[in-house]
Amino acid sequence: MSLYDDAVLVLKGYEDQPDLRQTYLDHLAAHPDGMEKECHAGHLTASALVIDPSRGRVLLTLHKKLGMWLQMGGHCEPQDISVEAAALREATEESGVAGLSLLPGGPVRLDRHPIPAPCHWHLDVQYAALAPAGATETISDESLDLRWFAYAEVAEVADDSVVRLLEATRARL
Repeated sequence: MSLYDDAVLVLKGYEDQPDLRQTYLDHLAAHPDGMEKECHAGHLTASALVIDPSRGRVLLTLHKKLGMWLQMGGHCEPQDISVEAAALREATEESGVAGLSLLPGGPVRLDRHPIPAPCHWHLDVQYAALAPAGATETISDESLDLRWFAYAEVAEVADDSVVRLLEATRARL
């Protein structure tokens, strides 16, 4: 199965946010290259909110290009076998935490947001990942900083999309 086909199946199985889910499906139907960052009309991305083992904090990255505290995530790559695999790969690469495991049940949320040209939109498929006990994070080249935040602190440092992802993740937990 191709990454594109997997994305369509994941989205068709996602039961929340029906209007936004349909926007994603319509985009993929109109853009066979909609999984690739070269698709300038917009493309799917994959991300994951990393949760500590005690389930009281999340690990956020201070994104180098955007200067914002965000969950780990980014573009799908040709070697990714699924959107879920892309989210797990991105979370592992950007957090440096080995042994992450995605929460069961598929994506936690979808978030469509504008990005600077030449592309126009990221259609992010958002997961949540649990860090193993004793996890040690390592700042990647894509980050200015990496820090654990208590749930109550997230709204003070991150934008509404991260807050909504945290709320959906907590409901899933």
